[in-house]
Amino acid sequence: MQNVTQATIFADWGNGRTEPYPVQYNPAELTFEKSAQYGAVNLPGLDAPLQQFVRNEAEQLSFDLFFDTTDKGMGPGANSVTSETDKIFRLIRVDGTSHAPAVVTFCWNDKFPGSDLSAPQTRGGNGGNLNRNSFRGVIKNIRQRFTLFSSEGIPLRATLSVTMLEFRPLETQLRELGLSSPDRTHGHVLETGDTLSSVANDYYGQPRDWREVALDNGIEDPRRVPVGRTISVPAIT
Repeated sequence: MQNVTQATIFADWGNGRTEPYPVQYNPAELTFEKSAQYGAVNLPGLDAPLQQFVRNEAEQLSFDLFFDTTDKGMGPGANSVTSETDKIFRLIRVDGTSHAPAVVTFCWNDKFPGSDLSAPQTRGGNGGNLNRNSFRGVIKNIRQRFTLFSSEGIPLRATLSVTMLEFRPLETQLRELGLSSPDRTHGHVLETGDTLSSVANDYYGQPRDWREVALDNGIEDPRRVPVGRTISVPAIT
């Protein structure tokens, strides 16, 4: 059985400033939500519109954090639970240096949900590496609920409901996804059964564009291209 570690939120304040914020108690649940946006293409005479993929929406991670300071007493002079909750609430406040809230990373253990995730392998693409052992994002929402008070009105127990939105810069997404597109030059090693038409279809989405491949590689007879030859698949617009 894998050892259970303490969940920790790391805050990146910019300029190399990173601070750990261990949670007092590990959350009982983690909720991940990922959705895609599609646009409807309406064509006359069809029973339903065609669905055109537009983009994925940012993934969300939601969890509740429980805090309790009653072990230090509940009478006069009790320790307020806000000494713990304010550390987390601070992460959604604007930082004076970066002029924005911190980018945060939620870590727990190596078998974090998504640790075995990879992009599909496609011809012309390298599949990409999407696996993760943490969730990096920005805090979208924090809801604080105080449920126990001392006789002096000092809050002693609280639950913080936290929602994070994934944060991945453009260069990180392109590297992870390993996207392939016809406006970039590719190299391709011909395999048994390959034709210039099939290669053009794989990279351009149009088999009729085989002439672009033949011209770029000086191929006069597209029916006589040896298996194992590396050909260039030129960029087209």
